[in-house]
Amino acid sequence: MLSAQEKAAILVEALPYIRKFYGKTVVIKYGGHAMVDCGLKKTVLTDVVLMKYVGMHPVIVHGGGPEITAMLQKLGIESRFVGGLRVTDEETMEIVEMVLAGKLNKEIVSLINRIGGKAVGLSGKDACLLQAVKKPGKVYQPDGTVEMVDIGCVGQVKKVNPAIVHTLINEGYIPVVAPVAVGPEGESYNVNADTAAGELAVALGADKLIILTDVEGILEDREDKDSLLSIIRADDVPDLIARGIIDGGMIPKVECCTRALYGGVNTTHILDGRVPHSILLEVFTDKGIGTMVVR
Repeated sequence: MLSAQEKAAILVEALPYIRKFYGKTVVIKYGGHAMVDCGLKKTVLTDVVLMKYVGMHPVIVHGGGPEITAMLQKLGIESRFVGGLRVTDEETMEIVEMVLAGKLNKEIVSLINRIGGKAVGLSGKDACLLQAVKKPGKVYQPDGTVEMVDIGCVGQVKKVNPAIVHTLINEGYIPVVAPVAVGPEGESYNVNADTAAGELAVALGADKLIILTDVEGILEDREDKDSLLSIIRADDVPDLIARGIIDGGMIPKVECCTRALYGGVNTTHILDGRVPHSILLEVFTDKGIGTMVVR
């Protein structure tokens, strides 16, 4: 157990960061194991509530891939993916919207409120927050060519209208956003949660974008957990991808970070959401964890 002096030292260490980020907006992409493990759910959302109480403005954008897959399995609907994106026909889209905007969004809101925060749940359809068009899928052929295929109701964000989020922040609420966007004719689109978080961070003029994952961050050698790259620059990303240091599912996350940086977000972070209180460790301590992507 920590002594009273050690607890005081922790608070003193956090003070300059509390001062630095007071009044700043932080967009958090919430997903992965931290959404599945009951203990981690509470620690992540407790971090978010604490951020709000010390004067920061956290905004959550959540995923829900495993829960969507589980629900589709219950209904006897097969999940198919192209280029990492779920093939989403109209029947599947109904399930996606039900799980994301209904079940998961309200569970997160309810837990934040029980912890002591004030949360309001939204989908990208509310107040036309996320406006999208249909996104084609890409299939990479063995000869290096790219084939564009129809993957259904998968959206590419074209416009963000952040007014409703600003209103909620100003009234003291924590906005919780499900990445379901609205199309030109009012249709629903499933949007990648990392992408939605990055686009929203730019539109809000956020100071930070934090993406929670199920890995330690970006490792120079994936067999060596001590090879974590604590800071990388956006200009170095193409070379890191070419060298295979950034690959697979990490590529869209890092690309999301770089787009956010070029859109005006000051810093972006890829954190291991399996580590209890990873957000507080990154934001309020000298050492921090994970990988920070900067301009």
